[in-house]
Amino acid sequence: QLQIVESGGGLVQPGGSLRLSCASSGFTSETYAVGWFRQAPGKGREAVSTINRSGTKTAYADSVRGRFTISRDYAKNTVFLQMNSLKPEDTGIYYCAAGTTYYAEITAATSGMEYWGEGTPVTVSS
Repeated sequence: QLQIVESGGGLVQPGGSLRLSCASSGFTSETYAVGWFRQAPGKGREAVSTINRSGTKTAYADSVRGRFTISRDYAKNTVFLQMNSLKPEDTGIYYCAAGTTYYAEITAATSGMEYWGEGTPVTVSS
């Protein structure tokens, strides 16, 4: 069982930035593709961004493209999600998940990931 721990969430004003971290001992090698997902209050879980096992391919939801950046650091066992120009509609619980398949079609990633973290809350509000 792969253990995944997210961190970095918090309260930020509109237009601000946050960097989320997703750590796992399994991220030291090119074994897992990783994705970030979010769930707003009263809504279903949606895929935000994915990165492939080698870190050479990424995909983004239309709603975050150009504002969010996913990256991975194998030495630190961590995948990051840099979130800039945050909007109130970005509010939600952000989850990190991993699996052996990379989903370039991001809408397919939510049901395909095998291991999930507990989530970290992000609130964008003035």
